[in-house]
Amino acid sequence: MIRRAWRLAFLSLLAQPGLALTLEPPGSPVRVLQESEPLGDHALATGPWAEGTLPSRTVEGVITREIFQTDMPGATTLQLLEPLREQLAQQGFGTLLDCEGEACGGFDFRAAIEVLPPPGMFVDLADFRYLSAEREGEAVSLLVSRSAAKGFVQVIHVEQAEAPPTTEAPAGPAAPEPAAPQVAVPEDGFAARLEGEGRVVLGGLAFLSGSAELAPGGEAALEELAAYLAADPSRRVALVGHTDAQGSLPGNIALSKQRAEAVADRLVAAHGVARAQVQAEGMGWLAPLATNLTPEGREANRRVEAVVLP
Repeated sequence: MIRRAWRLAFLSLLAQPGLALTLEPPGSPVRVLQESEPLGDHALATGPWAEGTLPSRTVEGVITREIFQTDMPGATTLQLLEPLREQLAQQGFGTLLDCEGEACGGFDFRAAIEVLPPPGMFVDLADFRYLSAEREGEAVSLLVSRSAAKGFVQVIHVEQAEAPPTTEAPAGPAAPEPAAPQVAVPEDGFAARLEGEGRVVLGGLAFLSGSAELAPGGEAALEELAAYLAADPSRRVALVGHTDAQGSLPGNIALSKQRAEAVADRLVAAHGVARAQVQAEGMGWLAPLATNLTPEGREANRRVEAVVLP
């Protein structure tokens, strides 16, 4: 009881303006991912999926993405989320959306929000919770789910960046309008990974179980690939679908190729990629990234990769 009182007192201090957000997942959490982006944007869900769309608001600023895994066999997603909800309230955050599984919108909701890649993050479509909240100059989204043995907590925090001071340039002759810029991909980004490793997993793509229908989402990865291909019309990639090990090999090879074809169709129709630059293939469950003996491993194995071609 005394320990809880001290903890609440500490969190109340954190609610003062100017103090950084601090969240402590329950159990014995292990941070398996932490990455920062100096300036980016994040779509903060503000309502459940309804009528084919997800109500959201885009927030911009310094983004920190974290994944925690905690050994809490038998714990519910509510038991994972409740302490974090309390900590956010203590630190002055107001809740925008707090929903569970089907009430959020189920598969469509999960496909529309930002979900960090497996095996770090795992989402059971039948058992997850989402919470978005904000305070002045900051926003945060939480996504929690669990497997039989572990709890998974995803935290995405956005802190509004201060605008740099502006100076007024002295008047002078009007400069000619610049020529239209060429599409470029940073050498330390997607192009370097694809050409250095020969393949890149296209993160954020989601398919219904046993279906080749591509859900909304994964646009960031597709935009990167489209930009890479647009930068040089001679570039070509194979889109290779992969599945988990449930079902027969012939059936999974056919399904994985259909999923790769769905991604190719999206690239052509929505991103202007020339059809001659992409081809679709399927590997079924022949090239796993992780073990197929766990739910999180099977989710990691269900993917589409871009493979560079000569």
